Amino acid sequence: MKLHHIDGHIQTILLAEYPDKLLLLDGCCRSDVAMLKLFITQTLQRPFSDLTLVVVTHMHPDHAGAANKLRKITGCKIATANVSGQWYSGIEGRVMHLTDILLAKWVAKRMKKPRLNFWYSSQLTPDYKLNDGEKLPGFSEWVALATQGHTDRDLSLHHLPSNKVYVADLIVKVKNKYIPPFPIFYPNRYRASLHKIITLKPQSIILAHGGEVSLTEHDYQHLLQLAPTIPKTHWRAVKERLKSPRTLISNKR
Repeated sequence: MKLHHIDGHIQTILLAEYPDKLLLLDGCCRSDVAMLKLFITQTLQRPFSDLTLVVVTHMHPDHAGAANKLRKITGCKIATANVSGQWYSGIEGRVMHLTDILLAKWVAKRMKKPRLNFWYSSQLTPDYKLNDGEKLPGFSEWVALATQGHTDRDLSLHHLPSNKVYVADLIVKVKNKYIPPFPIFYPNRYRASLHKIITLKPQSIILAHGGEVSLTEHDYQHLLQLAPTIPKTHWRAVKERLKSPRTLISNKR
């Protein structure tokens, strides 16, 4: 197995290459499809249809955006966490879907990336639903780990032979510092997920935003200290912003 690290639009794309098949460790951005096809067909000199499985670690634009389109083009299968329902459900879910797309656009702008299409369906019907500790279909050396907290369905992927773990957005690297992601809907689950990774003692971890790194005990403890104890979500952020001016006015009085 050869693991390719490819610069996606706003995240690292992880593509595992085998002699007879390809595994995409996450669902990328919608705008990454053309570049991914170019990499597989020209750099690897393989048919695009060799893409066998795409894992969607969670439903955010840079992790699920290309999944449906890749399945339609290549015939690949899609695997997600075994969690019932859709992440973006109901009216609030649709609003959050639009908000997440706008956040992705903002990140791209800050990274000085070109304006590309981030739109993707808020609904996803997987071919496989993976439980914690279950091996990936057709890729038995990879194990799915439930690492919820960022959302209710986050997955990490543990490569057993190398003891490396792709943790998606469980940890984010910003200015050479490791921090929790935004949002965190389930703070208790998030802390439990961090402890799960620490217990594994991985050789290295691979971040969707930060590449392959090795964290020290100090790094992990710092992450646990930064981990929120109450949900840190879009709605709470908006409420805090709305509350701030009132607080300032009240203080001035």
